[in-house]
Amino acid sequence: MSDQRQDRIAKLDKLRDLGVDPYGWRYPDITPNERIRAAGEALSLEAGQIADTDEAFFRGAGRVVLYRDIGKLIFITVRDRTGDLQFAVSKKGCEDGWEVAKLLDLGDTIGGEGFLGRTKTNELTLWLKNVRILSKALRPPPEKWHGLTDVEARYRRRYVDLFANPASQAVFKQRAAIIAYFREKLAERNFIEVETPVLQPIYGGAAARPFTTHHNTLDMSLYLRISPELYLKRCLVGGLERVFEFSKCFRNEGISPRHNPEFTIMELYQAYGDYHDMMEICELLIGGAARDVIGATRIQYGEREIDYTTPWPRRRYADLFAEHVGIAMSDVSAARGRLRELTAKNVVKADESKLDDTIVINTLFEHYVEDKLVNPTFVVDYPAPMCPLTRRDPEDANTALRFELFVNGMELGNAYTELNDPQVQHETFSQQLRGEGDETMAVMDEDYVEALEFGMPPAGGLGIGIDRSVMLLTGSASIRDVILFPLQRGT
Repeated sequence: MSDQRQDRIAKLDKLRDLGVDPYGWRYPDITPNERIRAAGEALSLEAGQIADTDEAFFRGAGRVVLYRDIGKLIFITVRDRTGDLQFAVSKKGCEDGWEVAKLLDLGDTIGGEGFLGRTKTNELTLWLKNVRILSKALRPPPEKWHGLTDVEARYRRRYVDLFANPASQAVFKQRAAIIAYFREKLAERNFIEVETPVLQPIYGGAAARPFTTHHNTLDMSLYLRISPELYLKRCLVGGLERVFEFSKCFRNEGISPRHNPEFTIMELYQAYGDYHDMMEICELLIGGAARDVIGATRIQYGEREIDYTTPWPRRRYADLFAEHVGIAMSDVSAARGRLRELTAKNVVKADESKLDDTIVINTLFEHYVEDKLVNPTFVVDYPAPMCPLTRRDPEDANTALRFELFVNGMELGNAYTELNDPQVQHETFSQQLRGEGDETMAVMDEDYVEALEFGMPPAGGLGIGIDRSVMLLTGSASIRDVILFPLQRGT
């Protein structure tokens, strides 16, 4: 046990000897520091003056972030969710709590009430008439309140990172505001929020590997959802014409600055729409959040400035491939040769001989094209074999009416003109089972096909990665900076 912790435990015992509960009770009628500061500014107090009027009397509470004991006077900087405020305790003016104040440490949570005033150096201060300890901290905060400098420690001990690092807390407040903004805008368009199963007997809706679990009573395997898509489209069949869900999804894959096995996606489906409607909604939600929540349409992300001014460009997948790879997407032989060159140089890890043509093409697209898409860009009209749940272009069966939204080289959104023909859907599922597509989508959901046989209206569907959206809009370098408790390797 460290000397600091021993000292704090000794103070804990002294508080109990005084008859003080060091872990407090209900403390109502608190005024946030932000409002106390605003009231203080309105009072126009002079240096050294303390007000003694009802409008200058406040009760505040928060965590001690600075503590200066200068004998008969103690200055305490207290931080709450709205910011910092200086409290002052004098032996003469705060007999009810003086002994408690002498036993405080950095990190303790306290409450107190008193009159606003200004010190001789003109700092706004709440001069306390009483002090209450609400929680005694037995471990010291990070030195000098600069936050945790070790990145892994920040993620493992997020509870410390949040109170020690106001910038980290601000990110999660912005995250909540962005999600609230999405909900508000969708409600204005008559979308309703629904909930679909997290545990699914058949996983589907995306190309990904699931986490598998087992239900003992039913003696059946279940999967943590990789996407809510197929259940949300069942809602369309049932007549819920505009639905959305903020979904926790799980994919048993890698961890990186852009990937976490548990993540949040917002999916929505609009009957009688198509992927053009989904582009408009992307601009409404993400572009609007940049403007109305973050307060800027140009946002710095690392060394790049990203311009969220709408409308955003629409670029065909095949055109971008030809522009940046330098060969036509239809020239599969040349594409395979290019991929072999990249793997020989260890630039890309892939065995070209084991990949079908579509995956070869998309591997080159990921390598050559995606990083070039800095400002928001809709990449439209994908190769059909990549999109088993998407409607085909009526003029070209090899093209799927799908787009992905890219920002700073990252996929941020994915949308389809939805496939609602049950016979075509059954065949595309069957192709996956025959190994004619991505093996991570090789599942057959007969119940979903049956649902389509009851009739699903033409529709557009959209998924937006919430974690990545918050990353980009707040300028956060890693997805783990915007997930409160990201998955960590065991210690």
